[in-house]
Amino acid sequence: MNTATEAVTLHRHEFTAMASPCCFHLPDLPGIHTLAQQMEEEVRRIEQKYSRYRHDSVLSRLNEHAGQASVIDAETAWLLNYARVCFEQSDGLFDISSGILRSVWNFRHPALPDSAALQRLLPRIGLGRLTLNDNELRMPADMELDFGGIGKEYAADCAAAIARNAGVHQGIIDLGGDLHILGPKISAQGEEPWLLGVRHPRKPQQAIAQLPVYRGGMATSGDYERYFELEGRRYCHLLNPQSGWPVSHWASVTVLAPSCLLAGTLSSIAMLREAAAVDWLQEQDVHALLIDPALQLRPLTPEV
Repeated sequence: MNTATEAVTLHRHEFTAMASPCCFHLPDLPGIHTLAQQMEEEVRRIEQKYSRYRHDSVLSRLNEHAGQASVIDAETAWLLNYARVCFEQSDGLFDISSGILRSVWNFRHPALPDSAALQRLLPRIGLGRLTLNDNELRMPADMELDFGGIGKEYAADCAAAIARNAGVHQGIIDLGGDLHILGPKISAQGEEPWLLGVRHPRKPQQAIAQLPVYRGGMATSGDYERYFELEGRRYCHLLNPQSGWPVSHWASVTVLAPSCLLAGTLSSIAMLREAAAVDWLQEQDVHALLIDPALQLRPLTPEV
């Protein structure tokens, strides 16, 4: 999890959502508690709308009606279009229809999936099979969507938008380590960056590095959230949708981008691209920090 180092007096608003500890670090100003409550309500709205764990969510309804045409609202259409662009730009590696692989991978127990069962799932994956025209969605009857790879990051950006609309341009939105930085710290010396810790992939309570960030999104994808080790090899929950097997080239990838949603998708795609991640991230012109399994750090800086 990324952590924020507080250098000014901030109001901390803590809660749990999306199966993660969440915290808003906001300037301790009049009315800030009410604003933080509004931001929390927005996070919970998005969770309720797109959680696969809720039978009454929009996502569950879409999955239940797979094989039929479904009318969707503008927000859902935007998210699906975003996911489709990510699918295309990643050569099919970032795929929100790959969540069905969890049915054969159980990261609570060190055991490999049945090969035949895994192979049967692969033809059901592929966002290119989905058709989206304006507010009508058609997905194959055997497809299942999962917004787990974009929901938390999208929620962080939405909470940040509420803060900015209220005139708050300083602080940090932290949803389980997915961060949206509203703006720089203001001190007697002027504007200063926040120093944000990048989680140590093998020591969860420690930071392995600090990155200075003025504003925008910061997200990390890694092999340490859900995993098991078997015969000396680590198997993590980040699965290549084309093979069905976990990635293994990087321990973690942290990306800084204009939004948390973009940072999160870029970091996930980089993990999925494995050895090709460095060249691909350089093409995206973003700041990034890649860490290999030997804990060697590879920082990337955009070319001027």
